[in-house]
Amino acid sequence: MTGILCRCVSACLLLSVAWASPQDGPDHHQHHLHHDKDQPHPKNGAENVLSSQNADFAFSLYNALNAIPENKDTNIFFSPLSISMALSMLAMGAKGDTHSQLYKALGFSELPPEKVNEGFEHIFHMLGHRRDNMELNANSAVAVDDSFKVLDKYLEDTKHFYESEAFTVDFSKPDIAAEEINKFIAEKTNNTITDMVKDLNPSTLMMLINCIYFKGEWASRFDKEETKKDNFLVNENKKVKVDMMQNTGTFGFYEDKENFTTVVRLPYKGNTSMIIVMPDEGKMNEVENEVHYKYVICVNLSNFCSYLSIHLPKFSTSGSYSLLDPLKAMGVEEAFTSKADFSGIAEASMHVAEVKHKAILKVDEEGTEAAGVTTVEFVRSIVPPQPKEVKINRPFLLFIADHITRSVLFMGKILDPTAD
Repeated sequence: MTGILCRCVSACLLLSVAWASPQDGPDHHQHHLHHDKDQPHPKNGAENVLSSQNADFAFSLYNALNAIPENKDTNIFFSPLSISMALSMLAMGAKGDTHSQLYKALGFSELPPEKVNEGFEHIFHMLGHRRDNMELNANSAVAVDDSFKVLDKYLEDTKHFYESEAFTVDFSKPDIAAEEINKFIAEKTNNTITDMVKDLNPSTLMMLINCIYFKGEWASRFDKEETKKDNFLVNENKKVKVDMMQNTGTFGFYEDKENFTTVVRLPYKGNTSMIIVMPDEGKMNEVENEVHYKYVICVNLSNFCSYLSIHLPKFSTSGSYSLLDPLKAMGVEEAFTSKADFSGIAEASMHVAEVKHKAILKVDEEGTEAAGVTTVEFVRSIVPPQPKEVKINRPFLLFIADHITRSVLFMGKILDPTAD
């Protein structure tokens, strides 16, 4: 009996805003480019402009998270696109140095705000298109205290560009407010993230929320009967037993001997892929300092294909982070102080009190049985070709990329597949 290996991935980011001292700033206007979700997507290239910026932000944030001592010996997993979306939605209401610092950290300093917002509008539109055998949804929301007034224009713009919903809660009743927000998040992540909000501050004025949910089927099936126990080498002193799956077929494959790296691209149905970057034994530090967007995307989009026997562990992992310190390390400082200028959001002065992010990756053998997709046809021969064996049995970096928007949806480092 064969089974389809599915990836179920979800992420959520929460950005909490509280009172600050008064600040004033100039007004600005966003120009809209609107189209119906069922109509063809305008091809102005905005999403391609943001793809490199968003991916550069992903690697910068990864480095900031990896620099935190408690993250050094643990798995790291997060959604850079979810974080970039939420911070860009925040930046739409920021002004002065508050806006400049956010845009610099996001990599948007050279782009006008209307270009950035239109770019995300296109990304939301494309991610929302139905694709066979795949679920990929991005959702945004603004949860506002029922006693707090947010500018109508900000709510209109977040709805237009970021497809954001707006709803009111009573933050003075933290338990009830948390329950309502968690209900929204659970609904948007197919109940994979159900307890994101805890210990709410009663003085919270509003919260920006961004969720991404992805579930896909491999283009080429894994046979459940081929899954065997095998060793995974966490480090030179530790190895763990994992359920190692096996699949034989034609996959994107690249060996970069100069940079001690093996790269494998495993496609899903629906124009998304998992890209695995596996350093040579003991070379993780060197590789993670050198791997970057252009390296990954070039391998991802290249025609390097080989007939492989892939051995991949089943695993689940999650990441839960406060992003205050990483964002400060990336130059975002004023937003978290009484100097913050968010006069494009509300007349009252306020600052960002917390930025929380959670991402979950689940790998199992559930799913609907379907025919495998063959990407390369082989000429018939009497003796079948011998596949090159690629065993993912030591720490690796992983990326889940959407090829239509050229976005890195999720990114992480798996040191130990057995550490959930």
